[in-house]
Amino acid sequence: MSGVDAVLGIDLGTTQAKAGLVTLDGALLGVGRAAYPVLTPTAGRAEQDPDDWWAAIRAAVSEALGAAGPRPSVRAISVVGQGPTTVCVGADGATLRPAITWLDTRAGDITAGLVERLGVPSWQLGPLPHERWLAAHEPALHTRTAAFLLPWDWLVLRLSGETIRSVPPVSGHPADAVIAAGGGDPARFGRVVEWTTPVGELLAGPAADLWLTPGIPVIAGGNDALASFHGAGMAAPGDAIDTGGTSGGFAVYADRLLDIPGTYRAASALPGVWLYGGAMNATGKSLDWLRGLLDHHADDPAELLAEAARTEPGADGLVFLPYLAGERSPIWDGRARGVFAGLTLAHGRGHLARAMLEGAAFALRHVAQPILASGIEVHQMVVSGGTAATHLWSQVKADITGFPVAIPVVAETATLGAAVLAVLGLGVYPDAPAAMAAMVRIAERIEPRTGLRPRYDALYAVYRELYPATRDLVHRLGDIAEG
Repeated sequence: MSGVDAVLGIDLGTTQAKAGLVTLDGALLGVGRAAYPVLTPTAGRAEQDPDDWWAAIRAAVSEALGAAGPRPSVRAISVVGQGPTTVCVGADGATLRPAITWLDTRAGDITAGLVERLGVPSWQLGPLPHERWLAAHEPALHTRTAAFLLPWDWLVLRLSGETIRSVPPVSGHPADAVIAAGGGDPARFGRVVEWTTPVGELLAGPAADLWLTPGIPVIAGGNDALASFHGAGMAAPGDAIDTGGTSGGFAVYADRLLDIPGTYRAASALPGVWLYGGAMNATGKSLDWLRGLLDHHADDPAELLAEAARTEPGADGLVFLPYLAGERSPIWDGRARGVFAGLTLAHGRGHLARAMLEGAAFALRHVAQPILASGIEVHQMVVSGGTAATHLWSQVKADITGFPVAIPVVAETATLGAAVLAVLGLGVYPDAPAAMAAMVRIAERIEPRTGLRPRYDALYAVYRELYPATRDLVHRLGDIAEG
């Protein structure tokens, strides 16, 4: 396999960097991962050091190259990542402060005000709310900042020296008009380019750091959730995804424009196709949290998952609200907290694990419910990210949502999606559907077990009532905890 052509896809996720070496027809040659911390020294603050990102990228690329065997010929690099997270860079390209992540709540009031005043969804604001917060609270640093960049655009700058603001080909976000109307200067957010655009070449310094050859084309990427749609093979109305990962989310494609209250809507990267869905905060992270709590941070969740598998569906009347980091869709409450309801002396570790898996699936159903009520259909839901490796969880998601679930060969759909963008940037395929048809493969399909539907319908009704019933109480608990 020496000299085989490949592309390098990099995903700057919320808690780890991932790098994948992928052939031009979608075969995964090697993948690497490396974690970095979220800095939370005070309530509401959630930042990350871009130097930690770079160290993790180097480790992930090294692992991917090592796993690939004979060194492939890397034809292009594309990067995707978390967001909206904001990196402040100076005129020399150096970062000026830790990045403000999307988990940070300090600009929450500013975001809400901009959404109301400008009439656009929060995702379309990009780094603007953080930029406005910095103007008010760190004016000296704000003045020194030459560009406010999202993580994937920061990495493009690090790799190629180009300062860009990448947008999907169908809908530019954040648009210059939105930034200007919100009080920002569009010139300080990078020049607008469409993702899949070759924007520069890999510089000698970062090439040496990553054990690569200088001059490799660097292709504009985008948000890792959107990239996941390409990595999951979403090419037509009715195609849906559970984005898995740390935060979790649900999205489905449709061929008509609708207003669905509380639901994220955007033009997809495919002409005439709209995207509906919502992103959560910690449904994927919940398993890591529970494993650390019960297994003393054991790396392998197999034992805990085996106990969950031996537990009857419904966890003997135990229901979990997965709001461990507040929640986005569909309740949009940064002060929400997780809840286990129905605990008894008869419940053990397996019940807690089973309820946690089911709670994350109920969250998917909660986001999907108004979309389905509007008449949009889901033909198949692809599961992705680390949660796709847990067959039990995929079955639970099928049982609770009623959707047929597909497990892809390459579960790291964001990383594969970055590779799809890179291949499109090289012009290997004429369009995104052709690239997805060639590069995305499904390993297994799981059908929902209809016999469990009555039980899960009853539990879902309890799940839906729990948040309104406990909202004020957990807000008060948060107030007490903050002193």
